[in-house]
Amino acid sequence: MNIKQTYAASIKMIVRNITLDKLFPFLVWFRLITKDSLRADLIAGVTGAVIVLPQGVAFALIAGLPPEYGLYTAMVTPIIAALFGSSMHLISGPTTAISIVIFSAVSHHAEPFTPEFITLALTITFLAGIYQFILGIARMGILVNFVSHTVVIGFTAGAAILIATSQMKNILGIEVPRGESFMHTWIDIWHGLGAMNHYIAITALSTLASALLIKKLWPKAPHLLLSLVIGSVVAALVGGTLHGISFVGKIPAHLPPLSAPDFSLSTIKMLAPEAFAVALLGLIEAVSISRSIASKSHQRIDGNQEFIGQGLSNMVGSMFSSYAGSGSFTRSGINYASGAKSPMSAIFAAMILMVIILLIAPLAAYLPVAAMGGVILVVAYNLIDFEQIKHVLESSKAETAILLTTFFATLFLELEFAIYLGVLLSLVIFLARTSTPEITTLAPDLDRRYDKHTLTDVETKPLKECPHLKVLRIDMSIYFGSVNHIQNKIYEITEKDGIFDILIIGEGINLIDLTGAEMLLHEAERLEKKGGGLYFACLKPQVYYAISRTHLINQIGNNHFFDDKHEALTKLQRLVRMQGRCEGCSALVFKECKND
Repeated sequence: MNIKQTYAASIKMIVRNITLDKLFPFLVWFRLITKDSLRADLIAGVTGAVIVLPQGVAFALIAGLPPEYGLYTAMVTPIIAALFGSSMHLISGPTTAISIVIFSAVSHHAEPFTPEFITLALTITFLAGIYQFILGIARMGILVNFVSHTVVIGFTAGAAILIATSQMKNILGIEVPRGESFMHTWIDIWHGLGAMNHYIAITALSTLASALLIKKLWPKAPHLLLSLVIGSVVAALVGGTLHGISFVGKIPAHLPPLSAPDFSLSTIKMLAPEAFAVALLGLIEAVSISRSIASKSHQRIDGNQEFIGQGLSNMVGSMFSSYAGSGSFTRSGINYASGAKSPMSAIFAAMILMVIILLIAPLAAYLPVAAMGGVILVVAYNLIDFEQIKHVLESSKAETAILLTTFFATLFLELEFAIYLGVLLSLVIFLARTSTPEITTLAPDLDRRYDKHTLTDVETKPLKECPHLKVLRIDMSIYFGSVNHIQNKIYEITEKDGIFDILIIGEGINLIDLTGAEMLLHEAERLEKKGGGLYFACLKPQVYYAISRTHLINQIGNNHFFDDKHEALTKLQRLVRMQGRCEGCSALVFKECKND
């Protein structure tokens, strides 16, 4: 084989590897696995399996599903998400927020815990996975960047209160009609306090207290699992079923069975809008959590690949009796803290959970519903990020508005609408910020000797401005949302200040879209009719290339664009002098003015 053939073969191999790595991202980290990394991942996997055992049962009950479905989700979803995602430490599976959205969405159409409810939950999971997968294939991972993380903080805080509210009947032994609103539920609880079952309350509160105590005294111990054992013992000591204490019942001791979502057109039409809310919340959770952990592990996250991984995990999971999952902040954080080195830790955790379920599933028959209620209260409390909420309230009025709107919408409106409202509000605030880019007026700073044409913001230092040439720096983008603000500024300069030569320093401009280019052309023509012109300096190469495709440069004239400030100011100052506008001027802004 000659050199050309060897080179061609090498290129083909590289291209093939790149393609395979994109289709099967697990091939990238498979090559990095060593004996040491496997040992670390196995230890982290054992920890993760123990933690997710009580969580899976609790999350399934929150979602209105039999407890085994939470465990099935914790077995299937993490494996697919680990293989096709981009994060080295993200653990996917059942989460509190997704569980309560599933309950809210599906309970409108079927009675919780019934076969029909289960089928619809699996269907909405498949549809959410389709949405996520399509968004990933379409390279829409960047969309998450436009949704404030405050939406998730506000939603999860509201969801935590809803979860706690839904468990009060199990903790106090009070009858509360199903489907009641947040306010009506608390009214029913208040009126029913006189009929509270003290045996149920003792079981729940002892579970709650033991979970908090174990967490405080032995932070690394599986406090939820141990507290369930204590709650079960307390229920036995107080008489159990003799005093109205009900139990979760046996969990099937087998691996996730095959399942079939309902693919009828009527069902898809019915669930499609709610499935999008599930998909959106799942993506926001997964990407924000993976990026949060990546900031500590110094890993680069591919948002599009994460979309694909989450989508595939939900699509495949729905075929194996798993409901919608996403990234878990608790389990992912513990996974990283436990020393996990690769996504093998998530796979190990799922496999170890399978073994545990096969061995101890029948013991769930002795698990009191009241004890599960106590554990769910702990989970709900941990959902509320008090530190972040305080930081948002003290730092930003706009983010506070997003937080409070999402929070109260979660409590008093439909959950999927609360998600949409929070996302919409964050987008509106983002557009409001970008629609008013900062426009800074600059003037030559003659005190700085090292540069002939140093420009300084006149707001930070009182400097004289040229009465015939206005220098502006525009930051952010000139696009359809900001053209009105920029156009008003240019109009104000010409009409109030009587200046018709304007130089825009474009080093802070990231984008000029077609609407922005049309506005700049219109202003350039208007200034030219008044004897002046619109000029640009220091545009970024990509911005210059973009406006050249809109023919803006040809229409305004290439002589109106400069590579640097020094060249622009030298030529424009010479132009002003040639027009005779400098005669009798006492401003003497430029050094050349003093030399004339």
